[in-house]
Amino acid sequence: MGDSVRFQRRRTDHKHVVPSFLLTHRTLLSLTWAIGFILVVAWQSNAVDRLFVFRYWAPPPRPIPKLRSPVFNLSDFGAVGDGVTLNTKAFERAISEIRKRGGGQLNVQPGRWLTAPFNLTSHMTMFLAENAEILGIDDERYWPLMPPLPSYGHGREHAGPRYGSFIHGQNLTDVVITGHNGTINGQGQVWWGKYRKKLLNFTRGPLLQIMWSRDIHISNVTFRDSPFWNLHPYDCQNVTIKGVTILAPLSGAPNTDGIDPDSCVNMVIEDSYISVGDDGVAIKSGWDQYGIAYSRPSSNITIRNLIVRSMISAGVSIGSEMSGGVSNITVDNLLVWNSKRGIRIKTSPGRGGYIQNITYRNLTLENVRVGIVLKTDYNEHPDEGYDPKALPTIKNISFTGIHGYGIRIPVRIYGSAEIPVEDVTFQNMSVGITYKKKHIFQCSFVKGRVIGKIFPSPCENLDLYDEAGQLVRQSKPRNSLDNTDYDS
Repeated sequence: MGDSVRFQRRRTDHKHVVPSFLLTHRTLLSLTWAIGFILVVAWQSNAVDRLFVFRYWAPPPRPIPKLRSPVFNLSDFGAVGDGVTLNTKAFERAISEIRKRGGGQLNVQPGRWLTAPFNLTSHMTMFLAENAEILGIDDERYWPLMPPLPSYGHGREHAGPRYGSFIHGQNLTDVVITGHNGTINGQGQVWWGKYRKKLLNFTRGPLLQIMWSRDIHISNVTFRDSPFWNLHPYDCQNVTIKGVTILAPLSGAPNTDGIDPDSCVNMVIEDSYISVGDDGVAIKSGWDQYGIAYSRPSSNITIRNLIVRSMISAGVSIGSEMSGGVSNITVDNLLVWNSKRGIRIKTSPGRGGYIQNITYRNLTLENVRVGIVLKTDYNEHPDEGYDPKALPTIKNISFTGIHGYGIRIPVRIYGSAEIPVEDVTFQNMSVGITYKKKHIFQCSFVKGRVIGKIFPSPCENLDLYDEAGQLVRQSKPRNSLDNTDYDS
């Protein structure tokens, strides 16, 4: 008992000693905690460099690699990265020097580099360093006017000329835009407001447009707040877009498509994140009679490993401007989340052209209102000169490995008597639905097949085969439109 009493006394004495010690050292502990908290916050916000007291503790900036020679820094041409100084002349002088040298690399260093639109040149690399931001001036008086695209014959929003893009290139070869995830910022807020108020007389310009060019590589850059479409390669060959981030508000930023391949051949879009105010990716090839006459298809395009969000339109679309034809498209490993639609194909009488040999694999749809949509009545035309008898053909479209949850309508494929949809295949599909309507897999004027079991149950328009390829049930055409839905 004596030892127990002594132990209890020592434990009691210790309990009194610790609070006294803490009271004595409260200031030191508070100061230590405060310093630690500031360090953690500063580190997480990548702001260590901005705190003078910790400046020498910050990791050094990543060096800019030399990707081709000669190498020039934007600041060497008089540019000032304060977000206020207009640096158009510096960009023009730097790119002119690269053109004279037959090629070279332009380094855009850390800073905020305000500029009016400028043009690229061939055999050029533009490298955006970490914390570099190229800012587009938001006064349309600085933006040049250009003729309508020949396959459109009409500005997308107004007849006549259109504003050029912020960064532009024509008839180029071997162009690289890359970096340590620097940003190209179109500062589109003013443009969007003027568009909504109908204060613009010409079609808005894209953030980046490269036309009639080949061997284009775009990677590891953030594009944000474009006045109109973000990346618009037009009639180009051998284009790679990889590891980019494309951002715009999910609402109130009209027509801010992420990437719009337009009459392009041999293109890869991969490993990217897109969250915008319209389609994430929209494959196009001209508009009605103008696109038919121009006759340049989009083909051999691979889209893979994308995460996309679109509250206004769809993750990946084809059309509606597809009059030159769209074929041999593969979409693989796509996640579309919290969006209006997952996949959309849209066309109409007057378009002509074709959509064929389209493969979708490994699609994940999370909280998407309509999973897969195909419309043949997207009646929007440049003018009255289109031929309503110019009917597109749609065939050989396959969907394999479609999963997800929170889907209201999994599939709506609405062909028409004029434009039937042929040779559609579904295999390995299972999505959780939130709408208990009888016909949640909706079809009209569609022919095709289902291989194996899928959920939800397919429409009766499709033949049903087992996994061994044996016919289980023949289709029963059901061509009445169920129009109870929701702006698909």
